[in-house]
Amino acid sequence: MEGFWGILKSEMYYLNRFDDYDSLKKAIKDYIDYYNTKRYQKRLKCMSPMEYRNHLLSISG
Repeated sequence: MEGFWGILKSEMYYLNRFDDYDSLKKAIKDYIDYYNTKRYQKRLKCMSPMEYRNHLLSISG
């Protein structure tokens, strides 16, 4: 979990300026969606976390 927050800060938070709490909250939610559904990860065989999860479910049962 600690690694995820580091990635979130370096890829999203430090690159933007937020005028209010609501825009920061929306940006975090959008990033989490991006991270889980669109961001490919080498350690997951170049799949997003959701793709990898679905892949594992399809081969196990």
